[in-house]
Amino acid sequence: MDDEAIVKLYFERNEWAISETQNKYGRYCHSIANNILHSDDDAEECVNDTYCKAWGSIPPEKPRLLAAFLGRITRNLAINRYLYNRAEKRDKSVETALDELEDIIPSGDNDPSDGIALRDAINGFLARLPKNSRIIFVQRYWYMLSVKEIAEGHKLTEGNVRVILLRTREKFREYLEKEGITV
Repeated sequence: MDDEAIVKLYFERNEWAISETQNKYGRYCHSIANNILHSDDDAEECVNDTYCKAWGSIPPEKPRLLAAFLGRITRNLAINRYLYNRAEKRDKSVETALDELEDIIPSGDNDPSDGIALRDAINGFLARLPKNSRIIFVQRYWYMLSVKEIAEGHKLTEGNVRVILLRTREKFREYLEKEGITV
């Protein structure tokens, strides 16, 4: 079933929307959550919460890209779950990825329009990056893959990946400053 038909089911409040979402995007959402949480049980719980959030959000929202919409919900839920679990057990790979961007990304405690400006700036920055750097940056900071996983996937050394990420973060900081977005 295509995305438009699935969204239409949500608008009709047809419960088949959840089943169709699960069939088409269940593995995708699970991999996002599992990359952050490293726990199948927690990832599954986040995916189920994603379906509930989607049910509650559509309507009024009408996502243009259902995969991106669901991915964003899953990622946010997984990060929240990670932060909740963090007090009991520490997973340094996700914590390190979040810490790497801490000095660059504003806290988000300000005006909601700041979030829109930040989103637009991130999209503008990513569009200007070379393809390989963009993919590595997104894999690290969106999908929360470890440096080792990225290195293996690109047939690079971990040191090469770290250097690419460091240089890209430096460029990102400069780009945000140029756009007038500061921490």
